[in-house]
Amino acid sequence: MVKNYDRKLIFEDGTEYLGFSFGAVEERICEIVFNTSMAGYQQILSDPSYTYQAVVMTYPLIGSYGMAEDDYETAVPTIGAMIVGEYNDHPSNFRSTQTLGQVMARYGIPGVSGVDTRCLTRSIRDLGSRKVLITGLETSAQAGAAKLRAARLPRDAVSRVSVKARREAPAENARFHVAAIDCGMKENIVRCLNQRGCSVTVLPYDVTARQIQALAPDGVFLSNGPGDPRDVPQVIAAVRQLRGKYPIFGICLGHQLICLAYGGSVYKLKFGHRGGNHPVRNLETGKIEITAQNHSYAVDARSLADTDLTVTHVNLLDNTVEGVRCEKDRVFSVQYHPESAPGPEDSEYLFDRFLEWMEEGKNHA
Repeated sequence: MVKNYDRKLIFEDGTEYLGFSFGAVEERICEIVFNTSMAGYQQILSDPSYTYQAVVMTYPLIGSYGMAEDDYETAVPTIGAMIVGEYNDHPSNFRSTQTLGQVMARYGIPGVSGVDTRCLTRSIRDLGSRKVLITGLETSAQAGAAKLRAARLPRDAVSRVSVKARREAPAENARFHVAAIDCGMKENIVRCLNQRGCSVTVLPYDVTARQIQALAPDGVFLSNGPGDPRDVPQVIAAVRQLRGKYPIFGICLGHQLICLAYGGSVYKLKFGHRGGNHPVRNLETGKIEITAQNHSYAVDARSLADTDLTVTHVNLLDNTVEGVRCEKDRVFSVQYHPESAPGPEDSEYLFDRFLEWMEEGKNHA
């Protein structure tokens, strides 16, 4: 039996891509991006950094190992949509409890399969990330383009995914207490800190410096998250008041926020960095790290020239800033994801550096 197309993607220029629906059958406007990872679609689906984005998976077969209860990065996924070449609705994996489509249907996330993802990815590379309409076949290209022109992508992504009240993530035999500002934090970051003896207090994105100081933490962590870092000035203000008082470690969006707090600037990349194999040079060691990445914005290296930040890591594909440090303030950050699962174990040394600086702080207290 031949299945007929029932969904389509429409762009503002009238371009259409036909496909089959899986997950939730909903009309939605998203920013379209692509991810080159060969595995990890569950982590991608549940990463809050993909809020309001339709993710094109370049790996051709998605869904083959189902969804495992212990592998989510957040309890309620907020990704905009997922677009795949071939969707497997009959996973083979002893850890799987549900199919990808079942999870997406539960959380209202539309999926489209059967799309020529190679052609679509090339389009994103050539024309950049942009708005896309996911809709039914009855919507004409002209009508879809008109909807896209009238639509504005939301800018409240961080406030949507951040915790609404503080939560505690205690560690056994805790040595340190970390205050984590949640801008859309992946759960594996909390696990990495807990495994190293750090009890974590997860705080809303709009927490004030005074509220953090009242907790008397050993260190402050700035999480990953979705959207433009300039949309969360509350975090930038908190970093400016806290730097020099506590060791501060930032990842992804947290990296961008630290650079903004020190007087740097950011810009939007044409199609972003999303995948598990981005080469980054560690300028301190000369070694190349193969990293996992997921971001649309980058820090302008020229804007850091008159700041107290030193660039520590550089992307070898486009020379973008991948890491910075301020030794005197004990502040550092990376653009990539050392905690990523699946991801690079050799870059988890960054968590250990955070612990070393917190230990120094305790000794000097």
